[in-house]
Amino acid sequence: MLHQIVSTYEMVKKLPEYSDIPINELDNRIFFRLYQCANMMHKTGTRAVEAEGITTQQWAVLGALSHPDADAGMSVGELAEFLMVSRQNLSGVVARLEALGHLRKTKDASDGRARRIRLTEKGEALWQRLTPMIHDYYTDALGGFSFDDRVDLLYRLNGLLGNLKSL
Repeated sequence: MLHQIVSTYEMVKKLPEYSDIPINELDNRIFFRLYQCANMMHKTGTRAVEAEGITTQQWAVLGALSHPDADAGMSVGELAEFLMVSRQNLSGVVARLEALGHLRKTKDASDGRARRIRLTEKGEALWQRLTPMIHDYYTDALGGFSFDDRVDLLYRLNGLLGNLKSL
């Protein structure tokens, strides 16, 4: 893994000065790399948790609902907004997890017509089994990145996310 990072760094170092690269070409490289990373995260993330028979989309839903702030559950709209996906894309994932017994829908205490999605005990147990697998995956995926590198990456990704949200 470190070899891949070093070779990528060496490749980037060999590029002409950034001021000599047309900004559109640089932008294209950045967004294409993000596209490749997203695809690889889906592919390798699924492999990381395949022993539990879940997908990366299910992992994201379970992770969101396992957060202490989600103790009261989340509406489909809140969950979709948090995960930045459409309600349509989310509904199938939620239905599958509910059919597997990992989620349940309950009436909202403040609005009896609305439903809140919560982890079941089975879902909480699954999340506990997944957590070490996920941490190992993160460690491997971020191999060669120092703490400061990780902070810088998160800072820059947050900036990009903010820009994308404003479009």
